[in-house]
Amino acid sequence: MRNSRWIVLGGCFLAYLFDALEIVLLSLALPTIRHDLGLSVTQAGLLATATLLGIGVSSVTGGYVADNFGRKKALVASLLVFGGGTAALAVVPDFSVFLILRFLAGIGLGAVWSVVSAYVVETWPPRLRGRAAAFVISAFPAGGAIAAVLSAPFLPNWRMMFFAAGVAVVAPVLVVLAFFPESASWAEQKARTGRSVTVAHVLRGSLRRTTLLGTLMAALALTGYWGTTTWLPTYLTVERGLPAPSVAVFVTVLNLGMFLGYNGFGLLADSFGRRRTIVATLVGVTVTLPVYALVTHQPALMWLGPVFGAFTAFFGLFGSYLGELFPTRARATGAGFCFNVGRGISAFAPFVLAGLAGTIGFSGGLLVCAGFFALAAITALLLPRTASGDVVAPESERARGVAA
Repeated sequence: MRNSRWIVLGGCFLAYLFDALEIVLLSLALPTIRHDLGLSVTQAGLLATATLLGIGVSSVTGGYVADNFGRKKALVASLLVFGGGTAALAVVPDFSVFLILRFLAGIGLGAVWSVVSAYVVETWPPRLRGRAAAFVISAFPAGGAIAAVLSAPFLPNWRMMFFAAGVAVVAPVLVVLAFFPESASWAEQKARTGRSVTVAHVLRGSLRRTTLLGTLMAALALTGYWGTTTWLPTYLTVERGLPAPSVAVFVTVLNLGMFLGYNGFGLLADSFGRRRTIVATLVGVTVTLPVYALVTHQPALMWLGPVFGAFTAFFGLFGSYLGELFPTRARATGAGFCFNVGRGISAFAPFVLAGLAGTIGFSGGLLVCAGFFALAAITALLLPRTASGDVVAPESERARGVAA
């Protein structure tokens, strides 16, 4: 059992690493794609939005497959969907087909989060679960950094880059197929109830309030997150005059701060509770971002970047916290719905902030994002507390929402 949980931890980290890699590669390749396909700025932005909207749809599809057919099958399927969709970009003929492929790939990308979060919650004990889940999700900044390095030898040949990235997804697929056990908790619950689980089960009965508040928390936090991280490099260049090489260094140290923050706050979550730690990180970004928006001293801007990145650890803590809010039979559906619907809603954040920047500047837009983080912290306080330092309702009690 102990060996299998380490295998799951490493395999889930690898799977989510490729998840992040695929998302970041698109942003790195967009300038070249725009030139080659003759796209407008709006069309290029829609490619990113289509990915996030596909992730929102995965809140239904990914959770349904994982809760009804097993975690292992769902993880393999989601990896194959986004790997295949990414590899197919090598022969994409025009914008319309590109848009469809990004939407389909987004469905697979979002489903990975749902499944790996459920896997970690069900294979690691509560006292270690926060750090384990945070470690897996810390693959996101790691994947972003790797994407920046790997894109250099490929670009401007973005077609070959996407083909290589899509085919490489075979690696985590083989790891899951060869070494992953099925979740024992899921198999036991499935054998006991034998009932299918749908999104309707987490939107009624005792689970409805939890699902709606969890979705609102994720939507607010991720709107602030995507709005901020999308435009920070532009803010530093346009309003603070940082040269391009300095911005590249900033992006690197920002991702380093995120990786350290995810894992550091994951340790704290196991000692002080998931919800308390999530609220602390959301308050951290709420306080740090206004300071960041008002600072003009360039060295200070560079050092504040990783501090802000560390406080975005809520992104890594959502996996264990949201998973613990739902009973085993509806865990992937419930947690996936909250997080991925939130991601789908946040798809419009970069456009909203771009519009605001025209009137109040990017620094003003960052202050608005701080407001979203503050609202997310308030919403988190309305949700139940969970394991390890928190109070959690018995599985049987939470399961009433599924049985209703």
